[in-house]
Amino acid sequence: METNPAFTGARCTACDATVDGDDVAGRCPSCGGVLDAAYELDAVDLEPTTLAARTTRSQWRYHELLPFSPEAAVTTMEGGTPLVPVPSLAEELGVAAVYVKDEGRNPTGTIDDRGQSVAVTAAKRAGASDVALASTGDDGQSAAAYAARAGLDSHTFVPSRATFTNKAMVNVHGGDMSVVEGRIDAAASAFADAVAEHDEWHPVQALSTPYPHEGLKTAYVEIAEALDWETPDRVIHPTGRGAGLHAFRKAARELDALGLASGTPKLYAAQAEGCAPIVRAFEEGREAYEPWDAPDTICGRIEIPDPAGGNLALDAIRETGGGAVAAPDPETLEGATSLAGTAGLELSASSGTAVAAAYALAERGELDADDTLVLVNAGAGSKDDDVLRSHLMSKGI
Repeated sequence: METNPAFTGARCTACDATVDGDDVAGRCPSCGGVLDAAYELDAVDLEPTTLAARTTRSQWRYHELLPFSPEAAVTTMEGGTPLVPVPSLAEELGVAAVYVKDEGRNPTGTIDDRGQSVAVTAAKRAGASDVALASTGDDGQSAAAYAARAGLDSHTFVPSRATFTNKAMVNVHGGDMSVVEGRIDAAASAFADAVAEHDEWHPVQALSTPYPHEGLKTAYVEIAEALDWETPDRVIHPTGRGAGLHAFRKAARELDALGLASGTPKLYAAQAEGCAPIVRAFEEGREAYEPWDAPDTICGRIEIPDPAGGNLALDAIRETGGGAVAAPDPETLEGATSLAGTAGLELSASSGTAVAAAYALAERGELDADDTLVLVNAGAGSKDDDVLRSHLMSKGI
């Protein structure tokens, strides 16, 4: 059986419409809203002892919480990334424990490998010959890799400022790449025009179907399992489109419903000060975000001025009692390089926002002495080596 028997289809996050499992492809056919994969959780029999007995460390060890069976999966053994304790940072912040969920250790060096594994699996099952997306870089590289694994063609639209590594590796994986002058909005516009001309292209961009963020969900399940199924107090996630926060909330809800881990952590969006539409909406108490007019940040991965999951991210942080922090670029780069220099961890430049946000929360007095805090490193620092090194050189190092 290629699908999870508990997978029932999808539910629209905007209008609550349901879509049959055989028909789930893009966004809601009724209103265009983001679709979430749905499961009959009463039919899921999953115990900690069952998981402990599984030898595979990939995300597909949690196949009861994914739409497809491991046998059907397009996978390069993504997932199984470590939750690394950073006691020195915990002492600085005045909390009980700090961990970094190091997603840079995935096959192409990004958390997006989780999402692309599930999205490309869905595309292959649907009989697609091509997958396509607009990308700031990391998920485009990942999509090219997983499409190659599945024997599909991939088409990636990236802004000119995407990193050399991302652009080079899209081509190395055999993907077709269009480099668009400007920023992600220009790449997204070119992508939309191209998709309109190619009915055979299957979108795999985060939140364009239920599947990419369904894969992202497994990162939180791994966090909970690594903590012996104790829910962390707070999770800080570098945030662009908002898919990660929505996915983590969904995962926490499902684990709670299954009795594996109780409740949800307080979720925090960490954005760059030069492009922070979710933070601005949160701080101003608005129900919906407004697009950011003039994005300007070194953190290209999360420079998303009009995030598709912005309102879902707002819902997640408000529902869980979390928050949102915008970090200036110098503090973000200092956050990434400081953990490299003191804890040996290689965070992407954009993921330095999570470190900077943690310091900001501590300074505001929003952290408690008994807190367990998890920071998500969404990508490998080696992809931003020039940016991180330039920051050190600016300090005379």
